[in-house]
Amino acid sequence: MSAKMSDLPGAVLEWSTDQVENWLRKCGHSDYVIRLLCDEHKIDGKALLTLTENDLKSPPVSMKILGDIKRLSTDLRLLQKKNFSCLEDLGLSLGPTVQAYSRLKLTNLDEANDFPNEDKSLYDEPTQPLGKRDSRALYLPPEFGKTFLSMAYLFVVTWITAFVMVIVHDRVPDMKKYPPLPDIFLDNVPTISWAFHMCEVTGSLLLLIWVAVLITHKHRFILLRRFFALSGTVFLLRCITMLITSLSVPGTHLECNPRPYGDLWAKIQHAYVIWRGAGMSIQGVRTCGDYMFSGHTVALTMLNFFITEYTPRRMYFLHTFSWLLNMFGIFFILSAHEHYSIDVFIAFYITSRLFLYYHTLANNQALMQRDSGRTRVWFPLFSFFESSVGGIVPNEFEWPFTTEQLKAWITPLMMSVLAALIALRNKGPLAAKQN
Repeated sequence: MSAKMSDLPGAVLEWSTDQVENWLRKCGHSDYVIRLLCDEHKIDGKALLTLTENDLKSPPVSMKILGDIKRLSTDLRLLQKKNFSCLEDLGLSLGPTVQAYSRLKLTNLDEANDFPNEDKSLYDEPTQPLGKRDSRALYLPPEFGKTFLSMAYLFVVTWITAFVMVIVHDRVPDMKKYPPLPDIFLDNVPTISWAFHMCEVTGSLLLLIWVAVLITHKHRFILLRRFFALSGTVFLLRCITMLITSLSVPGTHLECNPRPYGDLWAKIQHAYVIWRGAGMSIQGVRTCGDYMFSGHTVALTMLNFFITEYTPRRMYFLHTFSWLLNMFGIFFILSAHEHYSIDVFIAFYITSRLFLYYHTLANNQALMQRDSGRTRVWFPLFSFFESSVGGIVPNEFEWPFTTEQLKAWITPLMMSVLAALIALRNKGPLAAKQN
């Protein structure tokens, strides 16, 4: 019979080998098991929480009696469930740590009652995994090569987008012949001339926050890879929708007339101007015809979702501020009459759904592995970029550089500046004497 929670001496992580021995005795284990774990292998509380059935059967422990292995593994499983928060403090999770027990059926109702907050359906269904909580990935390699490829993918897509914007501007419908389409929001809200600039200001603020998150996040290269891949995919889809159908200009105040750019080289040059300015009006870029759907809304929404996903939930103020910037940015787009309401709605819906679908698959490897062939066909980028990520990416933060590295870089720089200042100071009197 397993020891009750009230019988356990103190926090498990702080247990000594003697306290582990006491726990084993209260659980009714043999002197052979106690001697093997406590005397020979010095198992303390921290080591006890991370033991698995495979550890018990494999060298150097190599337990031989199956009954002892199963009884101990059952008690370990119960202890790990009771101390799930301790496992999280160790950077582990219930699923990956003890997945060897994930299909174990508990039949002792007294033991089940030790966990009043647990879902009792876990004890009723023998095939239900006990590790029901989301499992964090234990090993997350940065994979710089994949991050570089994802950046190259986004780079190519942004160039394609800029070139497509040049083409659709050539095809923009005549404003006199094709007036703005009926729109519930645009028909009832007057044009605000400065609103579109404010939209881009809110987007710039979101970008600064996202850069700060990337700099301090421990798994920054995985975040970058996901951001580049998702952004590139949404903007590539936008290129297709822009080419398929050309909508009439949404605002009569806009100066949108077809501009024949001439040969291919002239179009590439103008595409470079759009690409260099990131398609932003505050950078002097003005385009027409790139409707269905809004690229500004895509950028605002993507930044907002990444910021809120990869910062701790306790940062309520930051999450609220991020959502406010997202919503106000969308409002400014519509107030400027730069896009139809349907452009903004579709952009928000597609961006948010793609983000959520991607992360649902990434955080639940069983979904991806259930039909890996179909996943590779329909989600080739996802299958490639996420092949080494085995679960949820934890929000852990660290400075990108150590104090020693900063000193190693700053000290030579300061010495160079000081030497240059001394040289300038000595050069002054010499120049004065020569004059």
